[in-house]
Amino acid sequence: MARPAKVEIFQRIPAKLGEGPCWHPQRRTLWWIDIDGKKYFEAKLDGTPARAMASEQAIGAVAPTRAGGLIAALHRGIFLVDPDTGATSPFAEAPRHDARNFRFNDGKVDPRGRFWAGTTSLDDRRGESRLYRITAEGVATAMHEGVSISNGLAWTPDGGTLYYIDSPTRTVQEFSYDLEHGTIGAPRVAIALGEADGWPDGCCMDAEGFLWVAHWGAAKVTRWDARAGRLLETVSVPVRNVTSCAFAGPKLDQLFITTAQDSPQSPPEPEAGYVFRFEPATTGLPVAAFGGE
Repeated sequence: MARPAKVEIFQRIPAKLGEGPCWHPQRRTLWWIDIDGKKYFEAKLDGTPARAMASEQAIGAVAPTRAGGLIAALHRGIFLVDPDTGATSPFAEAPRHDARNFRFNDGKVDPRGRFWAGTTSLDDRRGESRLYRITAEGVATAMHEGVSISNGLAWTPDGGTLYYIDSPTRTVQEFSYDLEHGTIGAPRVAIALGEADGWPDGCCMDAEGFLWVAHWGAAKVTRWDARAGRLLETVSVPVRNVTSCAFAGPKLDQLFITTAQDSPQSPPEPEAGYVFRFEPATTGLPVAAFGGE
């Protein structure tokens, strides 16, 4: 069901491939990235201009750490990032990650402080990417194989289920999740999308246990009862390529939506790459920081 409320522009920054919004509780700021532009962005929620910070590598995802910094899935691996200077330090080396042909993509912290991040190929290879789990001790383990474009991750409020998106499958997969050990069971398809829905990209969970999904190529964000595979709500976005979404703010009552520019052959979209804000009738879950409980 379409919602009458509309999204509004939050930041007029035309990112090439805007992605990965996340709330940093200690800094009380919203972070997001431009993967292709190799930039981090940090913004207060009062509408003042965002701060941009350059990266030497393409950035797949960032997340807050318990120490107040950032952990990032960069092209070549997992790094800690100084949020004030952008300086990086290697943190975990992912086994069998071939940085010549693959880069890291989306990532998220689980409720116990482990960082999960997956990869994607640089030349459209199918089924050769992986989803990794990174512990506070700096150990990276491949947890799911046969992936093409590793994207959104979200855990249910009780931490017992992980929802995961491998975009070319046009599905959201569901894994049982052992919160104590950080392990997953066998996947099943929770949500199957049609061609008109584009491709699922990033996602996030709300406090009621419903899943929000960004749709690349379909100009929308949707809300789902994923256990039942039932669509609850559709939010239209004035940009075709919608990449991800996240709850942010002191009360986690605002949904921020990132977008990307399309190919030069597509009709021009003046707002492509901007970050949008939406006020849903729900709130998000507390943001998990990397580094344990």
